Amino acid sequence: MIDQKLLLISLLFVLNSTFASGQCKLKIIDKRVPFGMRTETGRVIEAIIIHSVFNKSGGDKYNVKQILKQFRQYRVSSHYLIARNGKIFRLVKEKDVSFQAGKSCLPDGQTSVNQCSIGIELVTTDDVSDKPTEKQIRSLTALVKDIQHRHAIKYVLRHSDIAPERKTDPWNMDWEEFQKKLSIGGLKIASY
Repeated sequence: MIDQKLLLISLLFVLNSTFASGQCKLKIIDKRVPFGMRTETGRVIEAIIIHSVFNKSGGDKYNVKQILKQFRQYRVSSHYLIARNGKIFRLVKEKDVSFQAGKSCLPDGQTSVNQCSIGIELVTTDDVSDKPTEKQIRSLTALVKDIQHRHAIKYVLRHSDIAPERKTDPWNMDWEEFQKKLSIGGLKIASY
């Protein structure tokens, strides 16, 4: 009986420490794509770019398989895609370059944004009545914090921040509220 109590206390201590430190393991589904990316070694990741995407080819606008077909067609990708239910799909390894930023510029003037950033797509439409779900925002917040723990991130930016004349995404997202969520626990983000 004492061994069971000791085991339970130890388990609770480990769980409490894990959640308190923000190092909770994310559940990420590998769905690697062989397009819209290039393998790379030794790149320095300084930015996280948040995007929006939806299926424009007909049918379910939130269909991940159809969105990936669009990515293949246009030879683009992102490192991660977050579905409406909050599931996180890894499309490209973080060490590799995904073609997600296009012609763009960071606040410090750097124009090779794909080379130094991680792209995250939120599945949502540009319809004003649509916006990212709470599950997506929770997953996005956890993923960004996880990336910040592993890389020296200078910027967490919207696609529209780095390409304002071309892009308007992420669509209908409460950016200020998202910034507040990221700041909880002492993690700050830089923005324009």
